[in-house]
Amino acid sequence: MVNVSFQNYDKIYQTSGPKKVESTSILTPVDAQKDYVTSPSFRADAYRSDVSVRTSLTTREEKKQYNEIVEVLDSKYKKKLEYALKTGILLKNDSDDRSSVLENLHKILKEERDPGLDGRTILKECLDIIHNPYVITQTCEDIPDEYKTEVLGLVTNVSEDIQELEEANFELDNLHTGTCPTASVEFDLATKNPAEFFRMVEGLTSPKNEVRKVIDLDALSEKTLDAVWLLNKFKTPYEIADFEKAVVLLKPDKDAIIRARIQNHHRDKGERSIIDVLMQSTMMQLGSQQTYNSLVDKRAPNEWTADNGGLIEFEKTYVESIMRNKNTVSVVYQKVDENGRLAGYEKDFQTIKKELLDTLEMGHNIIIGYTWPDPDNGNRLSGHEITIVGYKLNNNGEGVFICQDSDDDIDKPIEMPESFLLKSIHHAGLPEKIAMRDFDFQDSWEFGVNDFQEFQKDNKQSA
Repeated sequence: MVNVSFQNYDKIYQTSGPKKVESTSILTPVDAQKDYVTSPSFRADAYRSDVSVRTSLTTREEKKQYNEIVEVLDSKYKKKLEYALKTGILLKNDSDDRSSVLENLHKILKEERDPGLDGRTILKECLDIIHNPYVITQTCEDIPDEYKTEVLGLVTNVSEDIQELEEANFELDNLHTGTCPTASVEFDLATKNPAEFFRMVEGLTSPKNEVRKVIDLDALSEKTLDAVWLLNKFKTPYEIADFEKAVVLLKPDKDAIIRARIQNHHRDKGERSIIDVLMQSTMMQLGSQQTYNSLVDKRAPNEWTADNGGLIEFEKTYVESIMRNKNTVSVVYQKVDENGRLAGYEKDFQTIKKELLDTLEMGHNIIIGYTWPDPDNGNRLSGHEITIVGYKLNNNGEGVFICQDSDDDIDKPIEMPESFLLKSIHHAGLPEKIAMRDFDFQDSWEFGVNDFQEFQKDNKQSA
């Protein structure tokens, strides 16, 4: 986990806001929206992987598990299961314990789930994601009236104050999640490491609502003690396995299961699935020092940010490094002044483009944070996280990036012309090999809490 620079994240780059930002306000100018986001002419190759592909059931156990799943599916989902087999996704076993996608789907169906969650419903959600990972969304679910009193009691700590209850009720009715960074990591894991993704789904939907994941300590830092520092600073439960590995415990926040159980029976079209709720909560917990609350989509401020919303870039990089077990290098491209406005760029656009295309060529998705001037906030930058999955030339010979956006209510990839996106990228998660070509960077731990507190102190004094 590496970071190039902090760049005023507490004041400038945030991944969430108090209200939903419509897609027309993200892409500026507004009247050019239709030119920037369109439906692509092909399905992005999201499932590219170095794992060998096997498309036929070979063992008696595989055939048994497959047939038992088939028995509970209607024709629509039988076709999705068949698609999973024919594409090689179903038999991939690139998970921590070498279990395959098929084995984990079978466990979800046949083994006990959390009370309030139905294995068949979760199984169908899994097949939906396999068939089309672009259904992964951060769009928040509503709280049906029959659960409102209970949820309001949890949110207000059983308050009897009418004004407090009314404010909490309004907040619940108008909630929009700030989980775009974690939804992007969820998409990346589901498409690049599906067996591990569905192993995690199986664990998070089990009665324990948890999963253990083995990570390489050098995915966080080249130095073991610095990796341990990060684990401790983020309050991540872990055990050191040896000098090279650790086992981390991943869990959603305690109230996430309430939202997940509601979605089991009351999910509306376009809302987060059970899987989305639990995966995004788990990663929000991981990045927010275990302070996230799913009911109100808030986390506690800490040494890195005074915000109580989404994860900042530094926290997202930590989450991505753990979930993907790889040394993610977060490269910052934009220079931001002390007032939160764009002041320039660290690199020229051709260099940025080459780094992105070389990363795609290596078979990686690229989670980026891009920004736009917010006219309602003095043109200070606002931001959003999306995932680049491909690149092509359009009919006019112009370069276009293919992207996944968890906040656009579109369950398919979208297109963003490079003429817009390259100048809008604040930061991008790149392989270390690519990032090292142009920057002498430091491990992110070296930007530690003391330095950042000093930065905040200086800002307050100058305000």
